[in-house]
Amino acid sequence: MQVSVVIPVLNEASRIATAVERAWAAGADEVIVCDGGSVDETRHLAAELRCRQVVSPQGRGIQQNRGAQVAEGEGLLFLHADTWLPANGISQVRDALSRPHCLGGCFYQRIVADAWWYRLLERGNAARARLWMLPFGDQGLFFRRTVFDQLGGFPEIPLMEDVRMMRRFRKIARPALLCGPLYVDPRRWQRRGVLSQTLRNWCLLSAEKLGATPERLARYYSFDKADRE
Repeated sequence: MQVSVVIPVLNEASRIATAVERAWAAGADEVIVCDGGSVDETRHLAAELRCRQVVSPQGRGIQQNRGAQVAEGEGLLFLHADTWLPANGISQVRDALSRPHCLGGCFYQRIVADAWWYRLLERGNAARARLWMLPFGDQGLFFRRTVFDQLGGFPEIPLMEDVRMMRRFRKIARPALLCGPLYVDPRRWQRRGVLSQTLRNWCLLSAEKLGATPERLARYYSFDKADRE
């Protein structure tokens, strides 16, 4: 099975080359970078890399869908620019999707920081994926292309497209949780603090569950410009 890696980016000039190189090193059959209107050197740098570049309107859901539209693989793996897999990462996806009952899934995370509270965060995220069947985008979501198309791709909303996508998915199948690990840059937690960032995520989930629209939540989320990167 051919697996295409789709990487949505926005102003990731400092990380784009490493993100693409790591995707190939993990065993990707194809790497697609979908830029959402970067104003730094991201697009120029991507043009020089071994990848296919797509330009779309800004928004992770929109960008990932545009990348999926041009992907040729039977398996689709969506990676953020600050996450990466080990050398056997793509083979784990390929092996999982070769099983008839597996339609998609995610990975155990390894946040690249030593403090013990990051280990608790990793376990909590894995438990959310395993028990609630609700992994987030930074856990490396992957799908059979046929299932991705059946679900209509990611909702093209300003925020929480990953949550709504996985709510659709879990109605038809349980997401597989692969050992990975998917390595994650700790920049978000280091910027805000682990507790603050975790509580913020839970507040967003709770507000959305109570009926707040993604557009309204995005206005709150965008108070910190760095969170949109």
